[in-house]
Amino acid sequence: MNTASLNKSDVALIGIMSDANSSYMSGAALAPDLIRESLHCESSNRYSEHGIDLASHPRFLDVGNREIEADPTSFMQIEGHIAEILEQDALPLVLGGDHSITYPVMRAINRFYGPVNILHFDAHPDLYDDFEGNPYSHASPLARVMEEGLAGRLVPVGIRTLSKHLREQVVRFGVEVHEMWNLDIESVGRDFDGPVYLSIDLDALDPAYAPGVSHHEPGGMSVRDVLGIIQQLPNEIVGADIVEYNPTRDINGMTGMVAAKILKEVAGKMLRDS
Repeated sequence: MNTASLNKSDVALIGIMSDANSSYMSGAALAPDLIRESLHCESSNRYSEHGIDLASHPRFLDVGNREIEADPTSFMQIEGHIAEILEQDALPLVLGGDHSITYPVMRAINRFYGPVNILHFDAHPDLYDDFEGNPYSHASPLARVMEEGLAGRLVPVGIRTLSKHLREQVVRFGVEVHEMWNLDIESVGRDFDGPVYLSIDLDALDPAYAPGVSHHEPGGMSVRDVLGIIQQLPNEIVGADIVEYNPTRDINGMTGMVAAKILKEVAGKMLRDS
């Protein structure tokens, strides 16, 4: 589907097929169509828990995938793909891909909304200054975002891998981290002023719920933890990404179904609130 056919407040599902900036193993570039396959699986339906039917909703539209080459110039063209959606006053719901894509996506979001709030679900804060010599690494997108002032507030949730360098980066950028060891679900996301962008790395979840990720980090969130925070968020969501699903590591497609479930709830809230 051509993005020119989008209208104001449509939720535009777009796949970004990119994992060249992954550090441990590849596979996330395969995710978008497999998340769609889970969304359309006859084992469930496409209703959100608040009654929004994505199967028939006129403002939920799939604009297909964009395959991204491995070079930095092609990678930064992701910004333009997302800007095409925003130019129609539509809302991008992005399927990665690895987490590096959040940086160019946020460049586009910032062009249209200014420095929005980011609610970031992840096992890792992704704030490395320069991971393994790659400034575009999937371990570094939020450092790039904060360096450029693309976000007003960055609030990561579910973090359980803070190194000394990452703790220094948290202080440097004023990041409001909710670590997993003392996470209070009820306190997350209740005090944002203005619109929110969601960045959902599936390894925020415990591997028991989402084994199909490259970086297994035990002791994580449940699916209900993530959904509860999103469903209770009082602010408008102006965009979102769901990243780091690696189908090559999945078991019986269960992580694909989890990604599709999160997609339904995020899209349903975006449609209800816009």
